[in-house]
Amino acid sequence: MSLLLPESGLVIWMLLSFGIVFVVLAKYGFPVIVKMVEERKAYIDQSMKVAQEANEQLTHLKDESAKIVAEANKEQGRIMREAMQEREKIIADARKQAEIAAQKELEDVRRQIQQEKEEAIRAIRRQVASLSVDIAEKVVRKNLDTDKEQMDMIDRMLDEMLTVPKNN
Repeated sequence: MSLLLPESGLVIWMLLSFGIVFVVLAKYGFPVIVKMVEERKAYIDQSMKVAQEANEQLTHLKDESAKIVAEANKEQGRIMREAMQEREKIIADARKQAEIAAQKELEDVRRQIQQEKEEAIRAIRRQVASLSVDIAEKVVRKNLDTDKEQMDMIDRMLDEMLTVPKNN
């Protein structure tokens, strides 16, 4: 007997047991294995289909987001233009109001200057009148007793003073 060559009885028993195991596996094992492989294949196919749909949706969402961004940029530009126009309008209105206020203040200052000028002229006339009365008293050397006499003398002297410079 050789160690490398089995005996014929052993070969028959090995073939018989291999056949029985093969038949049992073919009847009960392979269908389960094939079924599991088919289910796994169906699951992978379904996953691939879902992944492809998700990829398509992602592409669609990217396109849609690009459109939304473009619209937002366009809207931002429009809003910026409107804001610039509104700013220019507000600045122009503020300038007009400032000019109106400056003009009004200038008129008030002119009116105040005119009033002060008139008050100064009246004060000068009073002083001139008072000096005229004093001068008249000294010239005439008499004391004018009544207000009417004083006013007549003042008017006469003022008239004389106003007519003299005009003739020169």
